[in-house]
Amino acid sequence: MGSFNIKIDQASKIFHAEVEGTFSPEDGMKSIEAYQANVAKISVPEYTIDIDCTKLNVSAPDALPILEGCFQLYKKDGFKKVTLRIAKNPILKMQLSRIGRSVQLDNLEIWEV
Repeated sequence: MGSFNIKIDQASKIFHAEVEGTFSPEDGMKSIEAYQANVAKISVPEYTIDIDCTKLNVSAPDALPILEGCFQLYKKDGFKKVTLRIAKNPILKMQLSRIGRSVQLDNLEIWEV
């Protein structure tokens, strides 16, 4: 089961999100609803979004459209920078990089921690 947690640091202008586990399409939709409720509270172009994916599992094929939709939201909403922090996991890195390229999210950085 996938879970998420959102925290906004207004002083540093960072939108923190933490995701973990394996997301089903339902989990993905819940996370998008929470994201939209929180993003409405800030001036997005002033913010960096920092997503802790260190406890995230590789996504199943049926969840990939949701993940792609999330990346499209980050692009559309206009974050200054999108940072994903992952554990050393070549498959997850490849999956996230490919989705970032497919939606042309040019300000995406993936850090292995």
